[in-house]
Amino acid sequence: MQDRVVNIARVAKVVKGGRRFSFSALIVVGDSKDKVGFGLGKANEVPDAIRKGSDQAKKNMITVRKNGGTIPFEVVGKYGSATVLMYPAKKGKGIIAGGAVRIIAELAGIQDIVCKVHGTRNHQNVVRAVINGLQQLESLEEYAKNRGKEAHEVYQVRHAQAQA
Repeated sequence: MQDRVVNIARVAKVVKGGRRFSFSALIVVGDSKDKVGFGLGKANEVPDAIRKGSDQAKKNMITVRKNGGTIPFEVVGKYGSATVLMYPAKKGKGIIAGGAVRIIAELAGIQDIVCKVHGTRNHQNVVRAVINGLQQLESLEEYAKNRGKEAHEVYQVRHAQAQA
């Protein structure tokens, strides 16, 4: 299991004597194969916040269904005003994504994917939107069966569609 810090925020609470500072850490944990999760830890010190976030992330793991090194089909993840569009990519294309999305893709074991974040760029909302999108994924066979088709009929090849 690897854990990566997405964001550390210093938050202030105004009290009678002035400001009280604490830290909020957004952590993503994954095994670089098919499991990934995120957690939010809050504490007065950064290491404690990271530890708490890591513990929470390990409890909130999901399994990502993949087709080779990419996702089986296009998916849109939403949370709040964050919308993340995720597209499958050809082998060797790499992870075309920024910030939090890249970290999650790497830790989920996805090698080739194209992503675009719309709406807010807030780290927490983007992470939750990506997880929402990854939870919508199902294997190519399940996807085809749900639509009453064969797997080869529903498999998307983006470069072939652009040329047609």
